[in-house]
Parts: sequence; C-alpha cells; structure tokens
Amino acid sequence: MTRLIVLIFLVLMPGVAVAETLTLSAGEVRVQKQAAGLKVPWGIDFLPDGRALVTERGGRLFLLDGQGAKAPVKGVPKVYARGQGGLLDVMVPRDFDRSREVFLTYATKQKGGAGTAVGKGRLSADGRRLEGFRQIFEMAPGSSGGRHFGSRIVEARDGTLFVTIGDRGDDMAAQDLSRHNGSVIRITRDGAPAPGNPFLGRDEAQPEIWSYGHRNPQGATLDLSGRLVVIEHGARGGDEVNRVQKGANYGWPVIAYGRHYSGAKIGEGTAKPGMQQPEFYWDPSIAPSGGMVYSGRLFPRWKGHLFTGSLKFDYLSRLSGSPLKEVERITGDFTTRTRDVAEAPDGAIWVVSEGNGAVYRLSRAR
Repeated sequence: MTRLIVLIFLVLMPGVAVAETLTLSAGEVRVQKQAAGLKVPWGIDFLPDGRALVTERGGRLFLLDGQGAKAPVKGVPKVYARGQGGLLDVMVPRDFDRSREVFLTYATKQKGGAGTAVGKGRLSADGRRLEGFRQIFEMAPGSSGGRHFGSRIVEARDGTLFVTIGDRGDDMAAQDLSRHNGSVIRITRDGAPAPGNPFLGRDEAQPEIWSYGHRNPQGATLDLSGRLVVIEHGARGGDEVNRVQKGANYGWPVIAYGRHYSGAKIGEGTAKPGMQQPEFYWDPSIAPSGGMVYSGRLFPRWKGHLFTGSLKFDYLSRLSGSPLKEVERITGDFTTRTRDVAEAPDGAIWVVSEGNGAVYRLSRAR
C-alpha cells in the first residue's frame, strides 16, 4: 500500500517523471523524462552544473533544471521559421564559467530567401536571458527554399568553431567554393575565418570553408581524439558518417550511395578520384540527426562509440568498430523522431525526441 501511495505521488507531483528501465548492451539503463511540452525541439547542450539548454525550431530557447522543470530564456534572435529553418543548434563552450557565452545556429532571412547563421550572447546569472546577443556569421551569398540548413555547431579542441551548412536544396552549389552551401566551415568565436583554413587567400573561395561536398549535415561531434565527425542526410539511401579532413571534398552530388527521390541515378556513381568515401553509410536512409561520441563515463562498454538519432525509423543508432558499423538500434517511446543526442557532464546520455516534444535522460540503473 505504501509503495502504491508513493507511485501515485510521483505521477501527480509536477516536474517528476517515473523512470523505466531497459536492458541494453551496456547493461541496465534507466530512462527518465526531463522535459515535456516542447514544440519541435532541435538542439541541446549543457551548462557545467548539469542544467541543459534546448532549442525549439520555432524560435524559443529553454533552460532545463534536470528536475523536470523548464524556463524560457529571452534574448534569442529573430529566426526564419519556415520549412526546415528556424532556431536550430545550441553550443556551450568549455570556458562558460568565465565567459558565460552561449552560441546558437539558426536560419536567418536573407535577400532572396534565407541562410544558416551563427550568433552568440551571454547567459544572465539567473539563466533567464541571453544578453548582448549578436550575429557573428551568415552564409553567403544566400539561398531560396526552406530546406537543408545543416546547422550543427561544435567547439574544436583549439577553441575554433565548426559549423555544418546544408546545400540548401541546390545540389551543385556544394561543389562551388565561392558559396558556403554544402560545407563545413571553421570560424573564430567572433565569426572570422579561422587561421589555417585551407582556402584562405583564394579569391574564388569562401575563406571560412573547411570541407565541402556535403548534402545536409545534421549531426556533428568530436571523437575522443578531437577529430570532427559529421553525419549527413543522403537522398533516397546514402546517409553518411564522415570523419572530416581539412580541405577535403565529400562528393555530393557527384558521387553518392543512394538515388534521387525520383529513383534516378545521382551523379557519376559511388567513387571518383579526389573525393572522399564515407566511413559508413545507411541504405535505406534513416534520416540521421544529432551526434555524440561517448566518453564511457557511466557506460564503459560504450566508450568511443558514435551515437546518432533516426528521424525516420525512431531509434538511437550506436556505431563502433573499424570499419565502422551500426551495432545496436536502441528503441523506446523516448526515441520517437530522435532529433539530438548529447552527453551531460555527469556521463548521462540525453535524448531529444521531436516526436514526443520531450527530452529524456539515460543513466545507469544500478
């Protein structure tokens, strides 16, 4: 009787969610809802104290306290919330305790359409406002249409920023170095081209570009050695994992594993000299989003493994090995249209479910 009363109390008490336990390859895993009632949540990152910031594509930012409560954060930029555009990723840099800076990526209105942009502000002491927010970068020359914004942001080991930009639905633009479409860029924290970028000094190239030939990269993370890993949408088949190298061409739309949605062949095939092969690809497409290489802190068996979410098939994909392979598909109510996955400071894994409008925390059950 006492246990029943406690259970009823936990269900009815605001902000408290009853956990479920799953048996996975890493052992017994506890899944607990951290926030609900979100409208198309997109990106998540953590403050050093374990609280989380999560974006909604429509243009809102929330601070999650880890106890089931969320509070809106004011001072976010006006975004182009149409199609796949809107407020997208969020990144908290390693020096947050000193700088209190928070970086956002988003779609911003441009002449003739919209493009991927990056901005930053300082989070107020009470966590309720981004102060002094300013845009530090936007793609050029701009694109029409409402798809393929890419838009993950990752802090490199040297403090520079990697940002993924989709081809914006203009396939061949991903092979044009005079445009940011279909590229990974590398910029300083003030938005300038980062020193050492491969195309600095070339008049015909955008100086921020680090790599190109990408279609729509919606996942990005560093591996345990600090190397950039990018996960991107193919067309009908051919979603890719790429370990990104300086100045490299990843082939879209000249080479690809997959076909156009019409069934027509893409480009020249699956390989061409001077163009990189993916480390792994899915066929059929899973529509991957978000990316995390796990430290092993709470789940040692998963150390160094890559995780990404499937928007299409509602699961969390775990990849490992050499060559890289998908070795586990983690499923549950919490993986409905998995939009992002990230590791918290304590080693817990947080999953953003766009389908449920919710955020979940995975921790060790015992």
